[in-house]
Amino acid sequence: MRIVAGKFRSLKVETVEGMNTRPTADRIKEAVFSSIGPYFYGGNMLDCYGGSGNVGFEALSRGMDHVDSFEIDKKAITCIQKNIRKLKVEKNYDLHQQDVWTGIESLQRQYDLIYLDPPYAKQKNKELIEKIAQLNLLSEDGILIVESAKEDRLDQQIGPYVCIKEKTYGITRISYYERKQYEKSNDTGKL
Repeated sequence: MRIVAGKFRSLKVETVEGMNTRPTADRIKEAVFSSIGPYFYGGNMLDCYGGSGNVGFEALSRGMDHVDSFEIDKKAITCIQKNIRKLKVEKNYDLHQQDVWTGIESLQRQYDLIYLDPPYAKQKNKELIEKIAQLNLLSEDGILIVESAKEDRLDQQIGPYVCIKEKTYGITRISYYERKQYEKSNDTGKL
């Protein structure tokens, strides 16, 4: 795996050996980041299932300020820690060594980008999105992205979030969610 763009462009990141994690392919990562705006001017990201840290490191490379990531697999944790040291992002990447369901309520910030890429066999995407909504973790103009098996279809609306786009790449479906327009309105009545 490599970082596709930004300040760490072309640097290789270590991945986890074995079948417990499934890193997001470079072509999918490139397509996702290109579709949401290839570069960021700061902001926070929540990576609910860290794996090798691949997606979070890409976000930092492209300008995100901070990543919070959850991971429980010991090999994956070791891999992420190595990548953090290699990229020298210790101050920008917080690795929570626990299940997202256990640790999500302890988060203290809102996120401009939330990425869900659970093991396909253990997906509870709708329930996790509902929990994210309950905790108000997605910023007003933030985007929530779900990577799932292509045959898995999520509801068009989950809580206050509406699916604005879906794309399939081989066996993978990428679903993009944002707040409903009226949820984004401000005091001027603008929609």
